[in-house]
Amino acid sequence: MPGRLADTLWPDVPYGALVLVPLGSTEQHGPHLPLSTDTVIARAVAERAAGLLPGTALVAPALPYGASGEHAGFPGTVSLGHEALRAVLVETVRSLALWAGRTAFVNGHGGNHETLKAAVGALRREGHDVGWTGCDVPGGDAHAGVTETSLLLHLAPERVLMPRAAPGERRPLPAIMPRLRTGGVRSVSPTGVLGDPTGANADQGRRMLRELASDVAGRITAWRVDGLGRLMR
Repeated sequence: MPGRLADTLWPDVPYGALVLVPLGSTEQHGPHLPLSTDTVIARAVAERAAGLLPGTALVAPALPYGASGEHAGFPGTVSLGHEALRAVLVETVRSLALWAGRTAFVNGHGGNHETLKAAVGALRREGHDVGWTGCDVPGGDAHAGVTETSLLLHLAPERVLMPRAAPGERRPLPAIMPRLRTGGVRSVSPTGVLGDPTGANADQGRRMLRELASDVAGRITAWRVDGLGRLMR
């Protein structure tokens, strides 16, 4: 099993280690999922991916705040915004680089993508060996739908209130993106759901997690970084 950085004693931290940093958010996920959904998923994917990697990999504590301005219309959402999040990511890697080798961000929130591109690009220009990858399920729905609900039913079923789950806005993202950009998620979905969580189940979530971890581990092992700092297969 990979080591959790927060549980490690400093004399036992291997110099030059690979460090995975889960990046999530604190934002609404419909009436049935917790605000920590993205963070829970990012942490789980990072820990399982680290366990598939050769050599020593440490998983840092998850960063629980992201760029979540599109969810600001819902109570409970906490967003750092682009500039503050960029500074956090940059300083995290600069600090890790004093003893770590590579750093890989494992991102659980789509709203963090632009910030990751900017931060990782700047860090790589400074000479840091850093990349990022997302927790992307091919064909998955956008937000608080069957994808995330299935993952949470596997990872933290006690925190899912399925009696509250109901379909939300199900049009594809390109069709609603103009309104999302101007009015946020609440302008297209009063419940905050983009998708349909009603068919979610834990077995599906278990399969998704296994596939996500395998994909992330493969990207980290290959360590091919594109022009935006993203790890490719």
